[in-house]
Amino acid sequence: MTTCDTFEHICLKHQDDYRAALGACPEVTSDYAFANLYGWAEHYGLSWRIAHGLVWIRQSIPQDIFWAPVGDWSKVDWAALPCLAGPTRFTRVPEALLGIWREAFGSRLRATEARDHFDYVYSVPELVELKGNKFHKKKNLLHQFEKSNIFEYTPMQADCVEEVLDMQAEWHGWQEHPSEALEAENQAISRVLKNFDRLGNLTGGTIRVAGKVVAYTVGESLNKNTIVIHFEKGDTRFKGIYQAINNHFLAAQEDRFELVNREQDLGDEGLRKAKLSYNPMQFMQKYDVELV
Repeated sequence: MTTCDTFEHICLKHQDDYRAALGACPEVTSDYAFANLYGWAEHYGLSWRIAHGLVWIRQSIPQDIFWAPVGDWSKVDWAALPCLAGPTRFTRVPEALLGIWREAFGSRLRATEARDHFDYVYSVPELVELKGNKFHKKKNLLHQFEKSNIFEYTPMQADCVEEVLDMQAEWHGWQEHPSEALEAENQAISRVLKNFDRLGNLTGGTIRVAGKVVAYTVGESLNKNTIVIHFEKGDTRFKGIYQAINNHFLAAQEDRFELVNREQDLGDEGLRKAKLSYNPMQFMQKYDVELV
């Protein structure tokens, strides 16, 4: 990763350096997980560089804009940074950094709430146990799947990635008129899965029926008590398949993580309804910021 003004493409060889910077952040949202950056780098034209003790991330598609810098925000004299002396725009700025910037920049800062990018955060024990009326429908669907199928849940290993890629290709093929967003997601999934064994922080799970992968999920440790789920797909011919893969994957993670971050809804009404139906315990708020 360059330490000068030149930005470089996001690559695997600097992932450990990046994760060290991310570990110093006071607040980490799903956008900044390394697998997310790497998977979507081509779609958004993402690049990075190191300066002033921070990793700076630039997006070039569909517009030139910065993401929040990554590192220990508390050690930065923000108002003195030459690169922030003039007009600059940022997206996906976590709430904690916004608070720091309000103090540093005062009237120069203009912020707009980016609701479509809010992360949904849930209790892992709640989604494993599914207790109470608020999870009644989810538990019923899970039980329907478990009673109707002889299935096997297994952690995802590098040797089963080809099977998962086949299932993803099949799932994508079922979409009669895939949107641009689905096409982009399919490319990001492929990029991450093909490098599953090289992306050191990934974990995943699969469900098989009759020996065939019918659901999978891919996640990543976001911090010491939170796992983020990047991708989750299931064959909907099996009723309750999404409830099953979510429940069994999180049950396998329960001794490691207290919280699960299921990323944003990106303003998609169906996705928002689905994420709300799992009863998030909190949102991680993000903002679009302009320094004038």
